[in-house]
Amino acid sequence: MTTAFVLSGGANLGAIQVGMLRALAERSIEPDLLVGTSVGALNAAFLAGRGFRPDVVDELGDIWRGLHTWQLFPPNPKHIVGALIGHENAIFGDHGLRALNEKHLNFDRIEDARIPLTVVATDLLTGNEVDIDSGPTIEAILASAAIPGLLPPVDREGRLLIDGGVADNAAISSAMTRKADTIYVLPCGYPCAANKPPTGVASTLIHTMTLLVHKRLVRDIREYTGQANLVVVPPPCPLDVGAMDFSRADELIRRGYSTASAFLDIDAGRRNEPANHIDMHIH
Repeated sequence: MTTAFVLSGGANLGAIQVGMLRALAERSIEPDLLVGTSVGALNAAFLAGRGFRPDVVDELGDIWRGLHTWQLFPPNPKHIVGALIGHENAIFGDHGLRALNEKHLNFDRIEDARIPLTVVATDLLTGNEVDIDSGPTIEAILASAAIPGLLPPVDREGRLLIDGGVADNAAISSAMTRKADTIYVLPCGYPCAANKPPTGVASTLIHTMTLLVHKRLVRDIREYTGQANLVVVPPPCPLDVGAMDFSRADELIRRGYSTASAFLDIDAGRRNEPANHIDMHIH
């Protein structure tokens, strides 16, 4: 039996996955392989390099608690103006995200990970999913997390790659291709309790991506139900966190843990219709 953890994208909501992972670790549920998209790739890579243990998950949580928006999206007026007039391909540079990865990842190439890792990106030209399981780790994560318009695409072997959520936000198919029998899907959710639309270019782009990729995730879960043993861990609900707000990581971790624990304590999280409890809704 092969168990996979599939970690979706979700920008600042990626803190929720830390709580989910803590609940899984406490129940001695361990991955034989990890598949990560966008911020899920960053979380998955941290685990892949250190192994899956409660103390490693707690260390990841400490990193999340120390993040702030401008650390990952550092403002640079020249860069922003360049993007607006067509001289740059993104509003922000990726040096903030690169520095975060350089500080915390402990393996240089994906194939050297302690737990097998697949990072999901999207080919900017074709829109096709690109599964990366070899090569430089940081470049793969930067590609997977390159939100279109906000962060620059990454050139890998002559192809420009962007956020994996465009093609496949939670790559269940990648886990199945790698012969996983049991697949734990860890979605970040979306701000289902937001009472007004986002303002600003960056917030609007992230919010829009979050909605689109969650809809795709629900559809994919329904498609693959019955083809593998899917355990879809629900994110906490309701959620009202703004798209660029990294200040509530501790709250999201605690709520992610509480929701996941309650869910896993009933039939180990197995449900006949696993997509139903994460379907799109508003409050």
